[in-house]
Amino acid sequence: MKIAITGKGGVGKTTFSSMLSRMFAEDGYRVVAVDADPDANLGLALGFPKDIYESIVPISEMKKLVSDRTAADAGSFGKMFKINPKVDDIPEKYCKEHNGVRLLTLGTVDSGGSGCVCPEHVLLKRLCSHLILQNKDVVVMDMEAGIEHLGRGTAQGVDAFIVVVEPGERSLQTYRKVKKLGNDIGVKKVFVVGNKIRNKDDEQFIMNNLEDGESLGFIYYNQDVIDSDRSNKSPYDTSELAKQQVEAIKNKLMLLETSK
Repeated sequence: MKIAITGKGGVGKTTFSSMLSRMFAEDGYRVVAVDADPDANLGLALGFPKDIYESIVPISEMKKLVSDRTAADAGSFGKMFKINPKVDDIPEKYCKEHNGVRLLTLGTVDSGGSGCVCPEHVLLKRLCSHLILQNKDVVVMDMEAGIEHLGRGTAQGVDAFIVVVEPGERSLQTYRKVKKLGNDIGVKKVFVVGNKIRNKDDEQFIMNNLEDGESLGFIYYNQDVIDSDRSNKSPYDTSELAKQQVEAIKNKLMLLETSK
């Protein structure tokens, strides 16, 4: 299964991504968690020790790797380089593993704008394509509020787009944007997880803004999850209630996928 998780900043998508990754790993799957958010902190949410987490260098910042694979200097723009670089060995070589989850941090490309055609950008897109279309592991991608890392064919290979939302209009606007972006490139399977829910009114507010079948479930506001960040622990290890709610969401997702 290949899952891309997105949402407005601060809604808890990294927390959800980390818990879902840990849950698949605990179920015996080989899991690659991909940190594709420029504000990369998925490793901390997964519970990686600080020394391992701080040793991680994002793929986009590995200048020699970028240069070797694309035959162009990292950061170059408007020059000739390979548009189909070798990437199949990158997950095995550069993933960091903890708690049964292998973490791959992509990083971001600052030069030339979000749509730039530069060696780093080409390498990241090719790597995402490999992870989704050829890789046999469960892949959970923690994305920014969009699908910029994914091309048309790659996005169509994702089993589910999951937008994490809060019970508020700004968060739901991001969901509508992601849904439109997905529809524009032929992605129809966009689901929603409601997070930081306080009561049934919050649930109903979100449901009133969704179409039938889009909701995967809800995760309630949880002080233990919030405190896990302060103590540098994975929320998966601090809240049994949150685990139960995420498990219900995962089970619904698996049911939807197997019934296609």
